[in-house]
Amino acid sequence: MTSHGVAGPAPSAGTGDVPGNAETDGRLLDALPLVLSEGALRTIEAVGGYAGGVYLRSESPDLLRMAVLAGLPGPLFRPWWRMHVNRPFPVAEVHRSGQPVHLADVEEAMRQFPQLVASLPFPFGSLYAPIVSGRERFGVLVVLRAPTPGVPVNTRDRMRLAREARRLGDALAELSESGTLVEWPGEPVCVQLPSGGTKPVRIGYFDWDLTSGTVTADAGLRAIIGEGDSSPFPGTMEALTARLAPEDSAALWTMARRAADSGAQVARRIRLKGPDGGLHLLEISARAAGDRPGRLKGSLVDLGTGLVGSDATDRLPRAIIAIDRLGRVTYVNHLTEALLGRPRASLAGLSMWEALPWFGHPAYEEHLRAALLSDEPVHFLAHEPDGEWLSVSLYPGHDGVTLVLLPETDPAYTPGSVTNPDTGLGSPADRASALYRPVALAIALTEAVTARQVSAVVTDELLPAFGGRQLAIYLLSERHLYLAWETGFPPGFLEPFDGVGLDAPLPGVEALTTGRPLFFESIEQMSRAYPGLPVDAPSGARAFLPLIASGRPVGSCILGFDRPRGFSPEERTVLTALAGLIAQALERARRYDSESALARGLQDALLPARLPVRDHVDTVARYLPGTQGMDVGGDWYDVVETGRGLLALVVGDVQGHGVAAAATMGQLRSAVRAFALAGHAPEDVLMGTNRLLIDLDPGQFASCCYVVLDPATGVAEAVRAGHPQPLLRRPDGTAEVLDLAGGLVLGIDADATYPVTELHLEPGAVLALYTDGLVERPGHDIDEGVEWLRRTFSVAGQIPLTETADRLIRDARQAPDRPDDIAVLLAARWMN
Repeated sequence: MTSHGVAGPAPSAGTGDVPGNAETDGRLLDALPLVLSEGALRTIEAVGGYAGGVYLRSESPDLLRMAVLAGLPGPLFRPWWRMHVNRPFPVAEVHRSGQPVHLADVEEAMRQFPQLVASLPFPFGSLYAPIVSGRERFGVLVVLRAPTPGVPVNTRDRMRLAREARRLGDALAELSESGTLVEWPGEPVCVQLPSGGTKPVRIGYFDWDLTSGTVTADAGLRAIIGEGDSSPFPGTMEALTARLAPEDSAALWTMARRAADSGAQVARRIRLKGPDGGLHLLEISARAAGDRPGRLKGSLVDLGTGLVGSDATDRLPRAIIAIDRLGRVTYVNHLTEALLGRPRASLAGLSMWEALPWFGHPAYEEHLRAALLSDEPVHFLAHEPDGEWLSVSLYPGHDGVTLVLLPETDPAYTPGSVTNPDTGLGSPADRASALYRPVALAIALTEAVTARQVSAVVTDELLPAFGGRQLAIYLLSERHLYLAWETGFPPGFLEPFDGVGLDAPLPGVEALTTGRPLFFESIEQMSRAYPGLPVDAPSGARAFLPLIASGRPVGSCILGFDRPRGFSPEERTVLTALAGLIAQALERARRYDSESALARGLQDALLPARLPVRDHVDTVARYLPGTQGMDVGGDWYDVVETGRGLLALVVGDVQGHGVAAAATMGQLRSAVRAFALAGHAPEDVLMGTNRLLIDLDPGQFASCCYVVLDPATGVAEAVRAGHPQPLLRRPDGTAEVLDLAGGLVLGIDADATYPVTELHLEPGAVLALYTDGLVERPGHDIDEGVEWLRRTFSVAGQIPLTETADRLIRDARQAPDRPDDIAVLLAARWMN
């Protein structure tokens, strides 16, 4: 298997173990990255792309990681290394839905995925396909290519993409069956694309008798000079020099005499007219044969028909650097040596950020991203740390990018850092790179509902855009600032500042009370302005932004940076504008939190305040509201003591969310309870409830599972209306998914019937009823969620029933986003 230039190893110990089976003899250790690399390269070539990669599932079911990045520098695309499956990006959509996405140009991408365009505002086309095998989802295959404005992706390329995705899915399934863990734990493997149009270098060897002029040539040399059936090489130097220019012929003889006289290795470049009619650049080297005077042995290397690049570019009055598509320096000319003060030999093979450290600024990296993705030239003005201004041009191609650097003695625009001019951005690139940031953040904030979601969006969108590492958000309440969100600060560092009053001499307070942002380009500068202020690091930079919405103070936002840095006028303006967007989103979230709390209180009032206590049986219930949207849900549970000494266990789920769903839920719970207390049989309870829901005609339907249990004998009768199957854990610890007969969901057919299934709960057995919110996960089949629940239920063992219930909902409780609410009811039978 050919790796086609895999640049760098698979994930190192610092970022996670290399995927593979450590129990083998080592042959499978690198199998996963190699299979992924081959799949990505095949697909890119098949559909005419210039870059691409593979996102693979990770240790977290809700997170995809970029496992392979082909044709692009990995560090330059670090913000896209991780992709949550719920994000509004095509990679996440394809993984969730299992359907491909084809974006022919930026207009189509803007219509379907505006956040993609906001984060990468460049003209390019992109194709995405799910990597699956059977019902198993591994990840997403991605290809970037030139846009075709107004022309949809053709059927041929769609089929090729689908074919390669299936091929890769089958290969990953084979790896999984052989014991390889098909998950990605860390950083992506960066892969170089095969070179476009580069012919292999040809080498020939010869033995030259200077006295007789005869030349003994090997097959390689004869191929270079074009020996054929009609024109065999006669084996003389005259035949060879006849194909050279007169000046090169004389130079060749001069080189030969020098080699024979000195005994040293001598080399020279000459041009030879090849069989294709073109002039081939040859590098010939020879030395005297020590045991045979007057004879030379040497080699001839065919460098192709191209021009002598080094000679041509050394004569240009500007610095020229070539990098491959992974950002590694492949060529520098003579003026680049003078400009950088380093010999070209020391620059070859370095990453561009090592050769040109100032290129690591986000604005310049944004221009490089534009060149690599759009495949169009990019021009901008850059500022070196030593104060020099440079006009920079980037010319992308299939195999890399050529940079042209030209010193600017009097640039038209030279902004710098306000406080420390030498550390500022100093380039109009500031404006270009910052244009999309408010758009990206604004789009993301429209989807954030709670204060936690707003803070998470700021962390995901704002910090990477400006290179920040720390973020803290304080919200104002009763003239005090309370910490609402933090990331990147040492544990406990911000606790002393939680709840500070508006009279505290702190930069975050001053920014809010004055309405003016504060920018400190170094920790020393901040310490001079606020003597005695505790700091979390000896160096860095800080920005304190007031969060003000429509003239009302909301709080303060702190951005932290690991290194000292300047803030150009453009960055200050953009950050101030973004602070306003954040403040408005937090204000909406605060109103939502208040209204949601009232709605949750209403819903809680509709659920049982307590469950009845009976001999021989314990019952425990849990309810978790959804976190997405502002509406309450329609899930409910109940335990009803019937008049015959039996216990009715009920779990239901009304379709939809909102006040209507909650009202319908309250009516159905009351109806089920009334029918149960009247002593109706289980099938009659659901039939009566079904007819009631149809008569009410709320435009909604509901699922329900209803079980009547005799605590003394363990005999139970169960009916089910379109609801997930319950689980039963037996006394020996084994758990199974029950197979209850079922009928239609409630509210559809007035004549629907609900067959009864008889069960028996032995002493020590536990029955689990739940709603689908517990087992449904984006991007996963519901059967996978049920199987996960069964395993979790089984391993719970003999722990108390309350702890079992908490364990079943633990993952859902910790999830930052739950699209649906969850109800769980457990019933355990014991002998007194």
